[in-house]
Amino acid sequence: MAEAVMTVRPRDAHRDARRRRSLFSQVTEFASASGVGQKAGIALAATGLVLTVTVPSTGPMMSTAATGNTSAAAASVAAQPEVSAAAGAKIDFNRTYIATKGDPDGKLKQLLSAQSAGTITRAASTGSLGAPLAQMVSASPFGFRVSPITGGSGEFHRGQDYAAQCGTSVMAAASGTVTFSGWHPYGGGNRVVIDHGNGLETTYNHLSSSNVQVGQKVSRGDVVALSGTTGASTGCHLHFEVMVNGEVVDPTGWL
Repeated sequence: MAEAVMTVRPRDAHRDARRRRSLFSQVTEFASASGVGQKAGIALAATGLVLTVTVPSTGPMMSTAATGNTSAAAASVAAQPEVSAAAGAKIDFNRTYIATKGDPDGKLKQLLSAQSAGTITRAASTGSLGAPLAQMVSASPFGFRVSPITGGSGEFHRGQDYAAQCGTSVMAAASGTVTFSGWHPYGGGNRVVIDHGNGLETTYNHLSSSNVQVGQKVSRGDVVALSGTTGASTGCHLHFEVMVNGEVVDPTGWL
């Protein structure tokens, strides 16, 4: 009777090492091709071996001596100019010193603080005062005209007239201090005067009433009175004046 003989092949000492290398290669290829997110970990278990592959987080590539690469982020930082101030420099964040289109009072205060109102050019002053009425409809300009009361020619009109129904809100053209509020004996009727500093004043005339007192602080746009037809007036309107060092000037050079 023939006896079965089982041949045992000799153990390959490098077989397990080859399997491990093959598995590592597979995991590495999978991680590279799968496009997993930042800082993602892939854990695989095979034949008792656990491998963890971590995909590096995305970030700026910094230049290194080995690679010679220069990152865009590093170049951007390097391109920024250095901003510095002297040790004794004065830095003032007060709102009144910030002049922008959104801060017209700041612009006016900066303009007036730099020089007297009498030396300011029309180009610099235009637009520095706000409108005293919500709707500005010109009725009679500044300068010489025919008097609407006497009919005589050559009358000097000290301000700008704007059409406004009696009782229309009259607003401060800029921030300042009220220096007069009452009856004007020379034709202005009920009158309000606001001092804006450095020789600049505005006046509001022929008012039906006013709601401010002498010494009161007002801000640009505050309602200071209601329009009317008091004093030397032929109908409801606002007579608006701008005075520089006590002398009237054309209001349109400031509005």
